[in-house]
Amino acid sequence: MSLTIALPKGRLFEESVELLLKRGIISKPIKEGRKLLIECHPFKFLLVKPADVPVYVENGVADLGIAGYDVLLEREPNLYTLLDLGIGFCRIVVAGREESKERYFKETYIKVATKYPRIAQSFFSKMGIKSKILYLSGSVELAPTIGLADYILDIVQTGRTLKENNLVIIEEVAQSTARLVCNKASYRNKHKQVLEFFNKLK
Repeated sequence: MSLTIALPKGRLFEESVELLLKRGIISKPIKEGRKLLIECHPFKFLLVKPADVPVYVENGVADLGIAGYDVLLEREPNLYTLLDLGIGFCRIVVAGREESKERYFKETYIKVATKYPRIAQSFFSKMGIKSKILYLSGSVELAPTIGLADYILDIVQTGRTLKENNLVIIEEVAQSTARLVCNKASYRNKHKQVLEFFNKLK
C-alpha cells in the first residue's frame, strides 16, 4: 500500500527534498518543474502550492503533507499534525514604516494588509485593537508605501524584502517551521506505513 505525499512548491521545496534524501526516504532528488505528480516507489509526490497542502491532505487526496505552521494557523484544517520538521524557519510579523513604529502601540484602529486574514484578525482582536483586514495575495509590502494600509502582517525570513520597501518589523506574532501533517483516515487505515514514514523523519 503506497503513500501519497503533498510537497509545497517554492521556498520550502528544496529543504523538504533535502530532508527526504537525508533520511533515506527517497534515493534521488525530486526536481521542481512542470511535472506535478512524481512517482518514487513506494511513494507518490504531489507538488502543490504551499497554501494548498492542507486541502489535499484534509480531503484525502494525499495521505501526508509538509506544510508551514503559518499555513496551518491560517487554514485551521481538520487533520493531524505529527511532527515539527525544523525546516523552513520564518517569522510571522507586523511591519510598517519607521515613522509608524512608536504610534503602533497607541493605536485603537488600524488597517492591515496581509495574506493571512484569519491570523491577523485573531491577533489584533486579542490585542484589543480594532482592525480592518485587507486580504492581498501578493506584494503585501507595497501597501503601507502607497497608503492602502497602515501596517502589514506577513512572514519574513531574512527581512531583506521589508528593508527594500522601507519597512521595519514592529512586532513578532509567531514563529513558523514546516510540519508533517496526516489525513485522519490515512492515519487509521495506513497506520503502519504512516508510522514508518514518521519514524524515518523523526
